Amino acid sequence: MKMTVYHGEPNGPSLTVLAALFEKGLDAELIHIDLARGERHNLPFAQQPEVALSVEGEGPVVVVDGEAMTDSVFIACYFDELSQDNPLRPSDSYARWEMMSWCRQLIERTAPAAAHVGCSAYPPSCDPTTVARIGSVDLRERWQGTAARFAGEGSAADEQLADCQAKIAQAVAKIEARLASSEWLMGGFSIADLESYAWLAGMVELVPSAFLDRPLTADWMKRVRARPAVARAMSLARGPDPAHAWAPGPEINRWG
Repeated sequence: MKMTVYHGEPNGPSLTVLAALFEKGLDAELIHIDLARGERHNLPFAQQPEVALSVEGEGPVVVVDGEAMTDSVFIACYFDELSQDNPLRPSDSYARWEMMSWCRQLIERTAPAAAHVGCSAYPPSCDPTTVARIGSVDLRERWQGTAARFAGEGSAADEQLADCQAKIAQAVAKIEARLASSEWLMGGFSIADLESYAWLAGMVELVPSAFLDRPLTADWMKRVRARPAVARAMSLARGPDPAHAWAPGPEINRWG
């Protein structure tokens, strides 16, 4: 089996995928691409539906024997199926459902909010020719609207940023409550911990109020950061601070 991982800076979904790969002890060719400059859309398989229409927005791509896969949570699940060592999902059926339910809320609420907050602070830059090649209409529109939205034009832009910041605070509050009864979010260390940390680590600087008086969350973040797989993923950073590398993420939920 030949596996290649095309990844961005170890932040957001790229961090989840890289850390999951290393947690499982799997071998893959690692190829860095600049997601914040739209480089994924220049890859030969970029127009395949599995890549072009990924709901994750700008995220890593794993290619196995010519088949491309996207979306970090599902890639991590795929990795977990490849090896029985260091399981990243609970063995109990209900607990596994609970983990996937947690990850779905992350994908639909926390990830879009974090990407928006991150891009507002550190705007990505994708040239118009590359933008025109983007297969997903909504992702293309998000790239096209980046300059206007993140220039702070009018109260609508301010309201959307404030709403995203509120969603970050809600996610941290949920994590704090969950950690009152367990060292990890799902009992044992799991994909839920990786995905939660990957999207929220960069928010400590950008939404500091969300992390005030959250000692359990602070300790949990230290534990995640100290894991060898996460440290190895972080060592692959090309820029001075991967937490400053952002690109459009999942579409912001329109229903609250």
